[in-house]
Amino acid sequence: MKYTTVIFDLDGTLLDTLDDLTDGVNHALADFGYPLADREQIRARLGYGSGHLIAESVPGGRDCPDYQAVFDDYLAYYRAHSSVKTRPYGGIPELLASLGRRGVRCAIVSNKPDSAAVELGERWFDGLVETTVGERPGIRRKPAPDSLLEVMRRLGAAAASTAYVGDSEVDIDTARAAGVDCVSVSWGFRTREQLVESGAGVIADSVEDLARELEK
Repeated sequence: MKYTTVIFDLDGTLLDTLDDLTDGVNHALADFGYPLADREQIRARLGYGSGHLIAESVPGGRDCPDYQAVFDDYLAYYRAHSSVKTRPYGGIPELLASLGRRGVRCAIVSNKPDSAAVELGERWFDGLVETTVGERPGIRRKPAPDSLLEVMRRLGAAAASTAYVGDSEVDIDTARAAGVDCVSVSWGFRTREQLVESGAGVIADSVEDLARELEK
């Protein structure tokens, strides 16, 4: 097999989190009397971390006087409701199990706040991934390669035998910055056309496609 380590993005790649994220943002917006967002608006705002998501959802962005309060409200609500509607995409747990049986080491690197990423990783993929890393203070979030490189160090992974799997331009840029291959998936928060425009080299349109790519 070409890859001995496969690191995955979380939202839009392993888990369909869109409805819970939308509900979380709208809960916080409603608490402060701001207009609500629909699923497609939230989808377009995802990928760059929770701070960006809230900045794109409140009037005036980070200059909004309520920005931090809305962010805190959102994060508290989301942490308590992150798995109400969230589920793994069909076939994902089986893929991770198959990779594990073949000796491939699997992990997660996300721009979701670290505590939320770790909680979801443990809830849905306990025993299937070795470590989960999310956004933390003092560490540059994706597309900077810092978290991806940290996980590679933890696993003793060489760049030449590591793949990063994600659903957005952020993940493509992160893999490039870390010097590893990227496999993009088209079932997440960006369309196939958007991935192509962002420079995706390999795109999997189904979990079966992804399995074939990773298990070559």
